[in-house]
Amino acid sequence: MTEETVPRPDRPTPLHRVDVAVVGGGLVGLTVAIGLAEAGLEVAVIDRAAPADQTLPAFDGRASAIAHASVRLLETLGIWRHVADHQPIEQIRVSDGNSRLHLHFDAAELGDGPLGEMVENRHLRLALFRRAAEIKTLHLFAPVDLCAIEHAPGRVTLRLADGSTIAAALLIGADGRASRVRRQAGIRHFGWSYGQQGIVATIRHELPHGGIAHERFLPSGPFAILPLTDHRSSLVWTVRDREADAAFGLPAALFEEAIRRRVGGFLGRIAVEGRRWRYPLGLQLAERYVAPRTALVGDAAHGVHPIAGQGLNLGLRDAAALIEVLVEAARLGEDPGDELVLARYQQWRRFDNVLLACVTDGLNRLFSNDITPIRIARDLGMEVTGRIGPARRFLMRHARGTVGRLPRLLQGLPV
Repeated sequence: MTEETVPRPDRPTPLHRVDVAVVGGGLVGLTVAIGLAEAGLEVAVIDRAAPADQTLPAFDGRASAIAHASVRLLETLGIWRHVADHQPIEQIRVSDGNSRLHLHFDAAELGDGPLGEMVENRHLRLALFRRAAEIKTLHLFAPVDLCAIEHAPGRVTLRLADGSTIAAALLIGADGRASRVRRQAGIRHFGWSYGQQGIVATIRHELPHGGIAHERFLPSGPFAILPLTDHRSSLVWTVRDREADAAFGLPAALFEEAIRRRVGGFLGRIAVEGRRWRYPLGLQLAERYVAPRTALVGDAAHGVHPIAGQGLNLGLRDAAALIEVLVEAARLGEDPGDELVLARYQQWRRFDNVLLACVTDGLNRLFSNDITPIRIARDLGMEVTGRIGPARRFLMRHARGTVGRLPRLLQGLPV
């Protein structure tokens, strides 16, 4: 199989019976499916996008900071060995505009590997598709549209646009912030827009980045410079809604000049590589994660500001917890869609996700302004925190995803 080859999805029989059906074949949905199928459950994944399209460089342009614990999850599930391209994050530098005060994290202080890995999403998707193709009990149906979700005693039935039907004991919604699964389950959600958009682009630069991720807080929002392989970095430039059209629509030369001013000279000569994308930023939380024979994971359950780079990692923690709960239930002979089984998953994950959402919301509000007293206080706070070893090391362990009650997969242990 060549690097660019994407495994061909299955086609369902007129009636396909499985233990678990996952709607949404993205990064979190496929991870859940792989973990469950590897443990012997029959799993179907339904997605409206073709796998070959999802691995193209022009699909969405995003790259993700994969925390150390999330890497252990992907290694344990046999996914990481298929990731063709990744860049270790050795250090993180957090600064406030042009202030000389900053917060600096160095993985060498912990002595246990990098803080995480930067991976272009297309490479991670390809790794997931390859691993999924190795597991006989995992069935990927894509591209196909989902026409209806029907509940009956003991099962959930999915009717697809090609006329086929999938029946499952449990339905997992991994279908993003606009989740149809969440809506049909009657699960309400709340949240708000930040009045910001994230413009995403990739730059190629003259000087090496040293594996350092930079987060600079500007009045309009954070500007992140995230290290990739081959003298490249991924940029996330946060702008206010009212400025987004003008910034995103700049001619290539002017856009590149705007990026150069914000990056500065530490990377030498830079050039924007490829196209640019933009995404609206907001907070969204589901009131609950479970309903009869239904569970939500990833963005279907929670969407947070990318200020700390934890959105995907939260989804992978959902995946690890749900895999552990369902595999243990299966070993005990329990129904995977049973209310008590699903309640264990919700109890495990919801508080952690709400807490992180509050933290990212607070950080964005704290740093996305230029009020002088607040700016001085936050700069001093960063400097003091950086000088207190235990506090600094705790924040680094949090960035690595190794704080709190961890599912076995996030510890690098099989379920």
